[in-house]
Amino acid sequence: MLLGKRLKELRLKQGLTQKQLGDLINVTKVSICCYENGTRTPTLDTLLELEKVFQVDLDYLLGNDKTVTTPTRERKVKMAMEEIKFIEEIRKYDKVYELIIENPKRCAELIDKKLR
Repeated sequence: MLLGKRLKELRLKQGLTQKQLGDLINVTKVSICCYENGTRTPTLDTLLELEKVFQVDLDYLLGNDKTVTTPTRERKVKMAMEEIKFIEEIRKYDKVYELIIENPKRCAELIDKKLR
């Protein structure tokens, strides 16, 4: 989903229509629309073309733009800035944060149910 959001932001920032972008990377306007809406995933070749057109790192397009080291420093994880901002916001609400940490799967299910 983050790919679609970033793709649309970059396209609009450069003043391109979906058709113009599609022509630049040899896909249809419909494909661009589907990528932006998250109903279709671009191929690796298409992602590499998007990287060239927008002159951004592929990690940025995929939402992996920040490396986060775990407290034990045993592994590093790439996260989108949006994910980091989400975590920072959740931490402002002690009870919500505690519930999410205690049972993340259950919290995700409750949120998903509420959004349906």
